[in-house]
Amino acid sequence: MPSTGPPRIHRRKLRTCREFNHFSRSFSLKESSNDFNRIEDLTGFDYSPNEVVLTNRILEVAIEASNKACAIIRENLGAKVVSKKSTERDLLTLIDALCEKTIRHTVQQHFPNHSFLGEETVPPGIEASQQALEDALANTSEWLWIVDPIDGTTNFASGIPLNMPSIAVARNCDVLVSVLNDPHRRELYTAVKGQGAFLNGQRIQVGKEENLEDAIVGAESPAGAKALEMSVKGINQLMPQVRTIRMLGSSAVFLPWVASGRLTAYWTPDECAWDIAAGALLVSEAGGRVTDAKGYDYTLRTRSLVASNGMVHDDILAVLREAEAIM
Repeated sequence: MPSTGPPRIHRRKLRTCREFNHFSRSFSLKESSNDFNRIEDLTGFDYSPNEVVLTNRILEVAIEASNKACAIIRENLGAKVVSKKSTERDLLTLIDALCEKTIRHTVQQHFPNHSFLGEETVPPGIEASQQALEDALANTSEWLWIVDPIDGTTNFASGIPLNMPSIAVARNCDVLVSVLNDPHRRELYTAVKGQGAFLNGQRIQVGKEENLEDAIVGAESPAGAKALEMSVKGINQLMPQVRTIRMLGSSAVFLPWVASGRLTAYWTPDECAWDIAAGALLVSEAGGRVTDAKGYDYTLRTRSLVASNGMVHDDILAVLREAEAIM
């Protein structure tokens, strides 16, 4: 009779992150949660000091938390708008706060000493979001969870299934783990820095388009007036030079699509860390390039983002400069 338990492993050290990840992906999250101490002993890793084991535990908890949020999102698609945030275009539902509370509670159960920066606890506006990030980076523990419980709230409130929770986990300002979980298409995107990007456990890579004229580019219709002005300028300049532009209203949707090759690139003139941190790591790990609109490498403080397959990146930056579409 075939075994129904987790796979048996030899009593030797799994010497690399890749070997450990291959093992950990070979059984379910429920099994891995129940048997993790056994795995830890057999691999020879110490939990507390070992970054390999810790990042994989963080990944598991991020998946668990996002799955809980996804269940709430699926049950409440089309929820009533209860307030508006920074502008008339920036919406909020009760479900946003419920998803964030659920994610936060799950994280604190497993990692009570980790810090947490969630969109729904931050006052509206660019200045407030920038200050919240600076406060978190200055006062945080070694690990910081950066969470948008529902990226694409306008879509969510309108019943449009283009939204998802976005979870990034940074260690000393460096994003090491990302989880973007699409509740409507059952697509789980994950990345651990240095180990590649995955969709439902299968490795993904950015697209192969070499020329701007072949590129499918994602863009935004931002809530802020200045960002909207920059977006219109950039789109007007880009549109005649690319195959097409798509505007779907969620960085958390667009960035995984760049990572998996569905889109060639994505550009947004102004986003908060919780909107793009997870997706930026995913694109990088899928072989893409992620910078600000001036071409500087992505950091948690980046707000104007260009993410691409790398081959059309400089061309897009040049178009945005020519259009004066950079904040």
